[in-house]
Order: sequence, then C-alpha cells, then structure tokens
Amino acid sequence: MDAFIKDLIAYWPQILAGLKNTALLMVIMSVTGLSGGIGIFYLTLSKHKIVRTWTEAYISFFIGTPLLVHLFLLYYGLPELGISLSSLTVAVVGFTLNVSAYNARYLTTAYNGLDKTELEAARAQGFTQTETFRLIILPQVLRLSVPSLTNQVIQNLKDTSVAFLIQFPDFFAQMQEIASVNFQFFKVYMTAGLVYLALVSIIVLAARRLEKHVALPGFQT
Repeated sequence: MDAFIKDLIAYWPQILAGLKNTALLMVIMSVTGLSGGIGIFYLTLSKHKIVRTWTEAYISFFIGTPLLVHLFLLYYGLPELGISLSSLTVAVVGFTLNVSAYNARYLTTAYNGLDKTELEAARAQGFTQTETFRLIILPQVLRLSVPSLTNQVIQNLKDTSVAFLIQFPDFFAQMQEIASVNFQFFKVYMTAGLVYLALVSIIVLAARRLEKHVALPGFQT
C-alpha cells in the first residue's frame, strides 16, 4: 500500500490534469448536448413530415448504437477520408451527437405530457410556431425534464471514461497509465471507481437541489 500511495503522489500532477480534462469534457458535452437536444426536439415538432422522419431517424440511430462506435468512426475512420481531428474535438463531437439524441427524447417525452389546450389557445391568439415553442413549450418541458436531464449529466461524467480509447488524456487514462507501471490493477481501478463515485455524488446533490427548486407545486420529483 505504501508503494501504491507513493505512485499516486508521484503521478499527482498527471492525475490532476486528467481530472481537469474529465470535468472539461463533461461540462462541454452537457452544454452542447442540451443545446443540440433542444434543437432536435424542435425539429420533431416540424409541420413537415420529412423533417420529422429524418429527425426521428437521427434519434433512433444515436440511441440505438454504441457511443464507442461513434468515437471510433470519427477518430480512426475519418483519417481514411483525409480528415484528422484531435482527440478533444472527436470527443466533443461524438458525445454531443449522442447526448443530443438522448436529451431530445427526454424533452419529447415531457412534451407528450403537456396540456395541448394551452398550445391551441396560443395558436388562436396568433402565436407563431417559434413563439409557441420558445415561450410556452420549451419552458415547461425543460422544467418537467429536469430529473432526466440531470441524470444524463451524471451519465456524461461516467461516459468520459471511454474517451481514453481515442487517446484523450482524461482521469481514467492517467489511472490506466499508473496501472500499466505498477501492475496494481485492483488498487488503481478501485481508487478510480471511488473518485468517480465522489464526483457523481456531488452532481447528485446539486441535481436534487435543482429538482426541488424547479418542482411544480403539487408534483413530486
């Protein structure tokens, strides 16, 4: 154990840098994934059937296929077409495409639970489709989707651990390097798991406070 602790201390600068990269990737993908999810959700409400069809196909594709496949296609597949991207760019793009699909599905589910008479009243008052979406639909579905969206943020944090497979120097990549040097795999991976658990616990606490803050009167979240 003493030797293991010494290894952690020796690698602490790399571990800290990895933690920063993990947090950076999680924040970026959570923000871009939410923005993308809102945009895709808006397209699911289009009056044009072909737009709705292609949007549903997009959601089904990214929900139905492994995230790792998307990352490998971008990082290892695109160079065959003459397109080379950094590991950070691939991670951001790959995760954003994936997370956007999930968030769009959460928002769609919340939309299906809205009182449609309110939307009909807005149209009767002369609201355009964009105004109805921005002023009536979006605020309500975001509020109703808070539990799902915050759970997605937690999932985003855990999913960052696969980014090391495309050479992204995240926290897990640094722990993997330690394991490859000292061969104390159990201790290294157990430590990594505890760190992820601590980070997830912080997000859960913040998420629960947010859920209570935005909870609709009379509803339990």
